Amino acid sequence: MPYYSGFLLAVPSANKTAYKDMAEKVWPIFKDHGCLGMVETWGVDVPDGKVTSFPMAVKKEEDETVVFSWMVWPDKATADAGFQKMMEDERMKDMPEKMPFDGKRMMWGGFEPIVSVGQPA
Repeated sequence: MPYYSGFLLAVPSANKTAYKDMAEKVWPIFKDHGCLGMVETWGVDVPDGKVTSFPMAVKKEEDETVVFSWMVWPDKATADAGFQKMMEDERMKDMPEKMPFDGKRMMWGGFEPIVSVGQPA
């Protein structure tokens, strides 16, 4: 059964290109460690909420944009092993020392599908 790693974060809007470049650079590492696909999305219609919202969840600041991303893995075991191997991969040393976002406000989790229609899982 496929397994999804999901991410939600706020990125300074001025860092859009740096974030995109970083995501494109890290993709081959994830792929080599079993990831089947990766999607990075840049918020264009992410309203503020009164009780909850994506912007509230990441404590979005005025000059930031919400990013919603996910990775598809064949299963949870492959994802767990892939993340561990990725952190040990020598190519990770080529990543920027300073990330183009505040990692303390990033949230992530792992998910198994319960309904998947319209697109392959």
